[in-house]
Amino acid sequence: MQSWKELVRLVNGRPFSVRKIRIPSQEIEIEGDFSPPPLALLPMDDQVFAAAFIASHGSIKKMEELFGISYPSVKNRLNRIAEKLDFVDVRIEHSPDSKRRTDVLSRLEAGELTVADALEALK
Repeated sequence: MQSWKELVRLVNGRPFSVRKIRIPSQEIEIEGDFSPPPLALLPMDDQVFAAAFIASHGSIKKMEELFGISYPSVKNRLNRIAEKLDFVDVRIEHSPDSKRRTDVLSRLEAGELTVADALEALK
């Protein structure tokens, strides 16, 4: 049996379906055309990031420590992942204010703004 990681590598982001589900402990097999859950369709690195976020109880500070990245990087990555998931309502992230916040945080992360300039821009 191949691991989930290998399956994600093989499909490489292309759509796929599952034809058979087997529950060995109950000797049940179901055949059909099943869509995988939305989280399973994410690239493996996004699955790992989402799992780490859940394991850290949603702590952005812990994510900063685990991945060695800044607060804006964590937020931007979570936003990018959320946009890939149909069941996540990201309409707020598309409002003019949130778009501006995301842009300011991205510019701060890229070193284009100082912290003071970013704080001023976010007021």
